[in-house]
Amino acid sequence: MNHRLTFSVVLALFTVFMGVACASEYVEYGGVAINGYDPVAYFTERKPVKGAPEFRAEFQGATFQFASADHRDRFAAKPEEFAPQYGGYCAYGTAKGYKAKIDPEAFTVVQGKLYLNYSDAVQTRWLSDIPGYIQQADANWPEVQKQTRVRE
Repeated sequence: MNHRLTFSVVLALFTVFMGVACASEYVEYGGVAINGYDPVAYFTERKPVKGAPEFRAEFQGATFQFASADHRDRFAAKPEEFAPQYGGYCAYGTAKGYKAKIDPEAFTVVQGKLYLNYSDAVQTRWLSDIPGYIQQADANWPEVQKQTRVRE
């Protein structure tokens, strides 16, 4: 009886820790990454385009939506090329050392990478020193990624 209880506790703890370890790197709002916006459209159309539930793909535990089957297929072939940086959190916030939600309309594509920001006002700050903020965010991301709190 005691061995069964111990095994059950160990199994339960293992399940909890594996769930945390396998959690999505990409932030999801309403069950989809980037609030349901199509990550490929930022590159092909140079603007945010809302994705559709019928065009979905999974990447690193997150669900992304797309405006078309073509965009979904392009993403599925090379997701690292289209997925947003810093798990889809605000790039400026990451540079400053914290996780923050994003506005899918506040974006920049720099050297083939998608960066999202919290708001237009935050994006204006981001635009004032993109190389510096990218350097800071890249350095901060390993620690920021571990944070559980997300600024609203």
